[in-house]
Amino acid sequence: MNKLTGSICALATPFNGDALDLRAFGALIDYQIASGTQGLVVAGSTGEAHALDDAEYDRLISFAVEHVARRVPVLAGTGTANTRKTVALTKRARDLGVDAALVVTPYYVRPTQEGLRRHFGDVADQSGIPIVLYNVPSRTGCDLLPETVAKLAPHAHIVGVKEARGDAERVNALVASKTPDFSILSGDDPTCANAMLAGADGVISVTANAAPALVRELCDAALAGDRARAAAVNERLAPLNGMLGVEPNPIPLKWCLQELGFGSADPRLPLLPLSSTHRARATQVLRDLDLTVQARHSSAA
Repeated sequence: MNKLTGSICALATPFNGDALDLRAFGALIDYQIASGTQGLVVAGSTGEAHALDDAEYDRLISFAVEHVARRVPVLAGTGTANTRKTVALTKRARDLGVDAALVVTPYYVRPTQEGLRRHFGDVADQSGIPIVLYNVPSRTGCDLLPETVAKLAPHAHIVGVKEARGDAERVNALVASKTPDFSILSGDDPTCANAMLAGADGVISVTANAAPALVRELCDAALAGDRARAAAVNERLAPLNGMLGVEPNPIPLKWCLQELGFGSADPRLPLLPLSSTHRARATQVLRDLDLTVQARHSSAA
């Protein structure tokens, strides 16, 4: 697998009632690739991995690997709160054919930094697949510090980090210790342009689900150091980024994807569909960006 760079989409998982909607999922994958997305994450937090049973998890990943057909890298979310379980799940994803695993910090249990170093080291040692570290303290209650990332980065099977903290100090600390083969990927859409301008390699994006071409344009501009163009695209995306944060991810996103023709707006409990007070705004944001026409044409193809 080549170094991970540019626009990588953290895919939502469409449902049809109580079942996976693989037709909508395949259409969403094709929309991403046709629009320039450079990698896909399946069964991550945006993909409601917590709500999938084992058979659904396997089916979703197998379908994605087959449907993508090596057009772009496919990453699977495999992180759990336990090292042994994470190793086992990462091996399953490996056997299902993914190119790499996105491994979130263990949630709820709040390990020390040495515990995190040993956790990720064991996963990388035992899983036989490239690993991308994933730090999202707002969801996990656990913060993977840059000095711990620096200790893990030389591992042959650890190929990057997704950092969801959007502050410049954190990004700068990670960039200071980066190596040519290790990818620093933003996990925060509103600040990802600044991260890339500061030296990050790309973004694992929620927003790209709905606006893949614009997120790719943003990445191209920022990675080229074109601050003016990156700022202009970022300004266009700001209303959508804001809309996608009005309720916990992926609630607003799934409503937007329904509007774009990619499956139902319903997440699985305990998540509920987007509140009615936000729906008109969501529809208007999509129309202002001309996304409804683009996506409906793609989903019907």
